[in-house]
Amino acid sequence: MPDAPSSPVRSLTVRLLIAVFALATTTMIVYFGRDGYLDNNGAGEISLLDALYYATVSLSTTGYGDIVPVSTTARTINIAVITPLRVLFLIVLVGTTVELLTERSRQAFRTQRWRSRVREHTVVVGYGTKGRAAVETLLGDGVEPEKIVVVDTDRSRLDVASGMGLVTVSGNATRSAVLRIAGVQQATTLIVALDRDDTAVLVTLTAREQSRTVSIIAAVREAENVHLLRQSGASSVIVSDETAGRLLGVATRSPAVVEVMEDLLTPDAGFAITQRPVEPAEVGGSPRHLPDIVLGVVRGDKLYRVDSPAVDALERGDQLLYVRKATPPDEP
Repeated sequence: MPDAPSSPVRSLTVRLLIAVFALATTTMIVYFGRDGYLDNNGAGEISLLDALYYATVSLSTTGYGDIVPVSTTARTINIAVITPLRVLFLIVLVGTTVELLTERSRQAFRTQRWRSRVREHTVVVGYGTKGRAAVETLLGDGVEPEKIVVVDTDRSRLDVASGMGLVTVSGNATRSAVLRIAGVQQATTLIVALDRDDTAVLVTLTAREQSRTVSIIAAVREAENVHLLRQSGASSVIVSDETAGRLLGVATRSPAVVEVMEDLLTPDAGFAITQRPVEPAEVGGSPRHLPDIVLGVVRGDKLYRVDSPAVDALERGDQLLYVRKATPPDEP
């Protein structure tokens, strides 16, 4: 069963109230039974302050011995009531301290171990609609969940991502320290899936400053901001609103085209567009004569359409963009 969400401040407040309750209860027990106690300092009758003093030193196991129970009733109450309260008091205070130190040490160890071994992972900044869709596509392509790091400021979104087995980092990705924790220096890809174009530009600038090799794929809402992201260091920019608008326009005349596009973009059903290196037996041949439905050829950093004369003969190191049959998750 999932744990009920509780903030550290609330948890600490509840424990502190329990400790105060134990202290107040002990004080009142001693005060109302003050006739059974003896103050070795000869101060006479036990006052409320004396009772509070006795409860404090007793629950904390300091026990100076200046105020002690002497009657049978007082000693019986100490055994039956005050001793359990003393144990509760120690569990709450000492247990909280040990828990905080243990949890902090455990988290620090896990973080250090993860950062020391993680390489070639994908960082996703923003876990809204676009970010979740990007992660689902990566998982559908066979990427391991622990190879995906989600960065967001929304705790509820991070809880959802953590429930899927993803690594999460809470913080603003425009800050270098946050991206450093996410391991952007060792990442192969950074996906910027934010709702604001200006924030996407800042994240891209910050990430590019930390790593010159990471591939940055950013989504923007307005086409006029594409050049800003490219100047900031984005390797690829997707205009989300315009892309959705084009599909809406196509759907008015050719709704089947939209279904095919949706099928191609869904990696776990129907068909999917993917990329693979050219096999040795295919070098020198034409991509149009391959059994796969090839859409384009990536040579170096440039993409060529399949009918381009430049890729009539495939070369070693080329990458093929082709249509493959997607394998559902329940099939081997």
